[in-house]
Amino acid sequence: MSSKAAAIFQSLRRRIAVSVAVLGLGLMCAAGATMPDGRPTPTGLEVPRWISLKSSHVRARQGPGLDYPILWEYRAAGLPVQVIAETTEWRKICDPDGAVAWIHRTVSSGRRYVFNTSAEEVMIHAGKSQASAVRARLSPRSLVSLDECEDGWCQVRARRLRGWVQERAVFGVQRRALCNADRPAGTGRG
Repeated sequence: MSSKAAAIFQSLRRRIAVSVAVLGLGLMCAAGATMPDGRPTPTGLEVPRWISLKSSHVRARQGPGLDYPILWEYRAAGLPVQVIAETTEWRKICDPDGAVAWIHRTVSSGRRYVFNTSAEEVMIHAGKSQASAVRARLSPRSLVSLDECEDGWCQVRARRLRGWVQERAVFGVQRRALCNADRPAGTGRG
């Protein structure tokens, strides 16, 4: 084998070794994502996790399949919901009212939003402090895009407005599961 061919072969072997190492690392990371019952998640993503509804017409079903009855229809694009269990194609979710249902993966998005579930306005501050100026107010039952959360505050945006809301004042950022994954779909908080 010529020295040029040997160098090409050696380079190819290194690329393959790096690719295999990266793939193995990805599989090990995905293997760490489990559902509440301890089984690995089909997607390799953490459960619970936050997603949002893509459309203003999302059918909530009693089980993971088109043959299950429709329980209700969500009519709020961007609504944050928490995935509490999943199959390859379906997500079992907990919604802002504490109800559990199944939705198809194609009607969900990884874009993050927060929702004001209270009957009161939530202040959107200029900074991460109650003492900072109030830039706007998030009306009851309203949505706003989420950028990040840190130190108990979440940076949100609506068109050109950016500001901070207290993490505890909005739905869509909690780290713990809000609904029990064993609860049947169609049931309220319990």
